[in-house]
Order: sequence, then structure tokens, then C-alpha cells
Amino acid sequence: MATIELKVPDIGDFKDVAVIELLVQPGDRVQAEQSLITVESDKASMEIPSSHAGVIRELKVKLGDKVSEGSVIALLEVAEDAAAAAPASPVPAPAATPPVEGTQAPTVPAAGGHGSAAAAPAPAPAAAWRGAVDHECDVVVLGGGPGGYSAAFRAADLGLKVVLVERYGTLGGVCLNVGCIPSKALLHVAAVIDEARHLADIGVTFGAPQIDVERLRAHKQAVIGKLTAGLASMAKMRKVTVLRGVGRLVGPHHLAVEETTGLGKERTGRQQVVAFRRAILAAGSQPVRLPFLPQDERIVDSTGALELARVPQRMLVIGGGIIGLEMATVYSTLGARLEVVEMADGLMPGADRDLVKVWQKVNAHRFDAIRLRTRTVAAEATADGIRVTFEGADGARGEGVYDLVLQAVGRVPNGRSIGAEAAGLPVDERGFIRVDRQMRTAVPHLFAIGDLVGQPMLAHKAVHEGHVAAEVCAGELLGDEKLARAAFDARVIPSVAYTDPEIAWVGLTEEQARAQGIAVHKGLFPWSASGRAIANRRDEGFTKLLFEEASGRIVGGGIVGVHAGDMIGEVALAIEMGADAVDIGRTIHPHPTLGETIGLAAEAAHGSCTDLPPPRR
Repeated sequence: MATIELKVPDIGDFKDVAVIELLVQPGDRVQAEQSLITVESDKASMEIPSSHAGVIRELKVKLGDKVSEGSVIALLEVAEDAAAAAPASPVPAPAATPPVEGTQAPTVPAAGGHGSAAAAPAPAPAAAWRGAVDHECDVVVLGGGPGGYSAAFRAADLGLKVVLVERYGTLGGVCLNVGCIPSKALLHVAAVIDEARHLADIGVTFGAPQIDVERLRAHKQAVIGKLTAGLASMAKMRKVTVLRGVGRLVGPHHLAVEETTGLGKERTGRQQVVAFRRAILAAGSQPVRLPFLPQDERIVDSTGALELARVPQRMLVIGGGIIGLEMATVYSTLGARLEVVEMADGLMPGADRDLVKVWQKVNAHRFDAIRLRTRTVAAEATADGIRVTFEGADGARGEGVYDLVLQAVGRVPNGRSIGAEAAGLPVDERGFIRVDRQMRTAVPHLFAIGDLVGQPMLAHKAVHEGHVAAEVCAGELLGDEKLARAAFDARVIPSVAYTDPEIAWVGLTEEQARAQGIAVHKGLFPWSASGRAIANRRDEGFTKLLFEEASGRIVGGGIVGVHAGDMIGEVALAIEMGADAVDIGRTIHPHPTLGETIGLAAEAAHGSCTDLPPPRR
């Protein structure tokens, strides 16, 4: 055995940067590329990785020390042959969450390993492909959803030869074809119908809406078609080769594509093989199916619900999360009476209860029952409907009969259906693939993004991850050091429920702040004091911002009300920029708008808001 010095590599213009986190201790066994310390300048923070595998014998730095290129971090005991090889120090990876003076704003959770400081699992033995090859490329992207097509387009823009594999007949994946976009088209229609009904209270009366379901479905498809046609055109402009089919790794550098037809699940039997230098896996996820539910056309997942095959009289939503409640809004406006069953003690888990309370009050008229802390334990298809049995937390049982049952209890990643074992790529028991902050898996030339790498399963997260993976691939293949250093370093990822009213939040919630012991100061502006909200007759909502007591910087925020999702981006930007209440409050917002409630909430936190009663002294 030999002992070597682990030193700070070339970190660009950074000099005398502070050590803000020690990620290892003496006696720890580390892998090559495993992060050792986190350093921070006034511009950014980054993790410094180990150049070798071995055992930490002594740390040469402590919290608060200043380090530069060449500073010794630790003494590492390594095998003699490893010491002799002495490879150059790796490029440091920017940290996923730059600290906010004394606290750390939330980012992508560790599910799937994204951003984890722990060493990734070692790759398993891989099987080499020895068959014929139909296509060769620099980068193959498996999955044409928002993350996948964004990765493919970015890689092509950077000069790489790209093949994009998608099982649907059009690009866009679940999001554009059977998810985010068609659901928003229907939610818009529902919102207009509801608004027209409310106008009767102020003297503008319309007749009862006549619902032509066929034309409504055609409208939804037209929306999808406009977007997917645009993607096809952009792929052609970039000379991205698009292959339709289900992709599966058949070796570390080969992907077999089984051609699909119809709705994307029927296979023609034709197969093509792609040879690649790098791969970006963006295969997404699929809805969880409860095993005890019978196979019946009256039991649907979110995809089936979007088909609008029928408008039921009584509808049950299993799962009180965002997807289920969005679809419940549509069906309720079209005439269905609703019930929802949720195992947790509240709807929309993840959002603060004060936000959900406003939504629940506005929507109480839609529901015949909201069953919380209740499990669905059995279901039977009968001529009268789907008979469902429930069990409460106290063991008491009940049942109901429904014309339509929507199961919306979550999604599972497709990591176990992409042939990962053929490439030696580890996949955990839940189907997630662990990646680092560059979206690199345990197999260095394979990258993974989106739903495959962990929560939150959101399109806007996947897009940013796709850009990172594409830039790293281009940097390595084209010899561009700056691109090769790209990393996912977002502090926060916003969430939105596109219900009516909408609920949007980003960063720390009040519940998370309490759980983590972080003292925060809240600024809240009720929409009952907003001129625009009152004029719109939609003043039930509010905007709140959370500021860390120690630093004064914003660490979270939530909005409930119409167009909340359109406004939450400003709060996310404020968190990314490390803004405080004065920064936000003194940013002049146009009046009268709903967006100005963000500035007014900051003024409320600062104690300078003149649109509310004076603060108590």
C-alpha cells in the first residue's frame, strides 16, 4: 500500500475558496470521482472529487479553510499500482444545491441517486453485441419526451450526430401525447365553463353548455398535433434521426429498437440496432396499477381518463394527488359527481396545508365524499358499475358503486424495461438509476435523466437534466472542457397543481422548514386585498414567501389562486438569485396584476406593505 496526497485540481478562476462541507472522514473508503469536500465562492459552490479509490487516512482541511488549485485535501492510502498510475485530478462537479447561508434549499431528492455524495454502485459485467448494426451515431437518446427530445436537440445543436428513439408515432412522450398537454387543454375548457356559470351572479347569463364530446376530443388532439408536428419539424431541421419503437440495450454500446405502430404498444416485429458512443436514457415512467383492480374499461389510469370515452354520473378517484385531482376537475365540470380516496391524512401531499385548504373550500361542491386515511382494498366489476371496498384507519369498512374509477396512485420508472443489465448498468429495486450531477450513471458513457433518476417526476426537471447530459457528452466527444464540466445545479424545482384554483410552490414549505429545524419568517399577502383578484371575482387565494431568519434570504414560497403556476417562476428565480425581502419588494411589479402579490408578500415580510393594515408593534 502507498499513501498519496489528494489535491484541489484546476478549478478555473476560483482562488482561496472556503471549505463549507466535509463529505468524508478519516477511515472512510472512497471511490474515484467520489466527492470529498464542498467549496464555495461568492459566485458558486462545487464539490471536489477524489482522483483515486482508497481509504482516507488524514484530512488536511477543516471547515472554513481557504483552498486553491494544488491545496492538499487529504492523505489517501491506495494500492501500489494505483499510486504509480497517478492519473490527473478529475474535473470538480458543481454542487447541486449552493448553500443559502446556514441552510440548504431543497433540490432533487436522493431517490435514484441524483446528486448523492455517495459512490455510485459498480457496473456489472456487460454482454457485447456481435450482430449487425443499422445506424451509427455519437449519441442515442432513448425516449422522446420533453427530457429526451431536449437532450437530442441540444446534442445536435452542439454538433453531434444524434439518433432519437420514441415508441409513439409522434415526439413528445407521455407529456405531449397523453399527459401534461392534453390535460391542460381539457382543464382550460373546464375553467371557461365554470367561469361562464359564475358570471350569472353579476348579471351575465349564458345557457347551459351543450357538450359535444367528439368535438372536444378533436380539440384535444388538435392541440397535441400542433405541438408534436413542431417537434418533428425541429428534429428534421437539426438532422436528428428519429426511430419509432421500443428501445432496449443489448450491449454497452448498442441499442435494439423494436418498431411499434398504433398507440405505441403494438410491435411490428421489425428491429433495428443502433451503435453509439454515448447514450442518454430518458425512458420515463408509467402509472402504477393496483393489482386487485379487475380488467374493465370502466377502470382507467390518467391516459385512459384523457380519452374521454364517457362522462360518468359517479366517479371515484383513487389517490388524492395532483394528477387525480386535475382529471377530477375536468370530469366534474362535464357533469360527474366525485369521490376521492387517499391513504394520507390530506390531499395533494407535498403542498402546505394552508394552500390545499383554500382549494378544498372552493371545490367542496364537486365531491360527495373525500375519504382520507383510507385504503382501497377490493373492487368488483358488476353490471351496475365498479363496486369498490374501502378500509379506514380504524379498520371500519365501507363500499360504493361507480361508473368510472380513475387510479392515480403514482408512477413507476421504466428502468427495469430498458435492458440495463446488457450494458452492466445497475438499476435499483424500484426501477431508478443512480446518477451524479452530470447525469452520468455507473457506466461512464451512459447518462440517465427525468423520471428514471428520481423524484420529482416533472417535465421541466427532465428538460434541464437533458441539456446537462447533452452538454457533457458534447464536451467529452468534441474536447470542449467547458461543456464537459456542465452539471445540474438547480437549487429548487417548482411544483404546480393545475386545478381550479391552481396551487404552486417551490423551495422549502413551512412543514419542511419545521421538520428541518430552520427558522423562517413568513410574508403573506391575501388576494382579498388585490385589486386585480377582486375585479376578477377570484380573491380566495393568497401568496406567501418564506425567508430564512438567519440570512434574510428567500428559501420558499407558495401561491394558491388562478394562474398560480404562471407566477411561481418568479419565486424560483428569487431563490436561485439569493434574493431577500427588500430585493423582491423593491422590484416594481405592474399594477393591477396578480403577479404584484409576490412583491406585496415580500413587503409584508419586511413590514413595509401599505396595502395591508399596519403591522403590530
